[in-house]
Amino acid sequence: MTGPERKLILLTGANGQVGFELARCLQGLGRVVALDRGGLDLADSDQIRRVVRELAPALIVNAAAYTAVDSAESDAAAAMRLNAHAPALLAQEAKRLGALLVHYSTDYVFDGTKDGPYDEGDVANPLNAYGKSKLAGEQAIAATGCAHLIFRTSWVYGARGKNFLRTMLRLGAERDELSVVADQIGAPTWSRTVATLTADALSQLLIHDQDEWMRSSGIYHLSASGATSWCGFAQAIFDNSTLEKKPVVKAIPTAAYPGYPGYPEYPTPAARPRNSRLSNQKLFTTFGLTAPDWREALRLCMTDLL
Repeated sequence: MTGPERKLILLTGANGQVGFELARCLQGLGRVVALDRGGLDLADSDQIRRVVRELAPALIVNAAAYTAVDSAESDAAAAMRLNAHAPALLAQEAKRLGALLVHYSTDYVFDGTKDGPYDEGDVANPLNAYGKSKLAGEQAIAATGCAHLIFRTSWVYGARGKNFLRTMLRLGAERDELSVVADQIGAPTWSRTVATLTADALSQLLIHDQDEWMRSSGIYHLSASGATSWCGFAQAIFDNSTLEKKPVVKAIPTAAYPGYPGYPEYPTPAARPRNSRLSNQKLFTTFGLTAPDWREALRLCMTDLL
């Protein structure tokens, strides 16, 4: 007797923070073909079509993206190419194959002026080129009519790659005092949390047919529970660290952050939303999934890291 047919899953961005975790969390759902930029360069439209058509996956999980928020201000075309044009092509190919597409977006599609957490139905109004490129990707995917899940997450960090956690640990080992922005609020989200909840949602969907995939299609917010400032996040990192001498964390406003000349209102090239909180209620209502508190996830991540 043979077992059930294993669905082929194409994962892009396999070496990124989220992609690395997805390559492990998706294992039980099918045969995972995990490709990094060397295997699939999303800046190459012809290669996207060729690879997807050769593999003919039942599920495409796109964890690749242009994530250099400040650099996008001077290279908006590159951000748009990877965050909008490439996802549009993946969605077109998914539609042609009858495949399900999973894609990741960001809290930066919002302007941060809302008092409470953002719902999926709130009007997007990105402040920077990165956010505009991610919003364009969301819209392009939906326009194809393919079955899709778009997960908006926030403040992603992990034990790998360039992220706030690793930067703070490095700077904390070098300096006695660190000034960290305290007037931007959001939910630091461990990359493994994103991957685990993605796999949990997919485990429910993949046992159903395409009709159910279409009924569940749309945008879902997926971030850790709770919220803090970048300053609060930094303090929690040092509280959980094994540094012999921990730096003093000084809270400063965004306007006081030592950034780049020529941006008096926002001292870094890209403006950031002051409120990045996302409501996960739709994720719970649809899939019964609840994200862990950001503090709990941070402790687990740092156990792995240290």
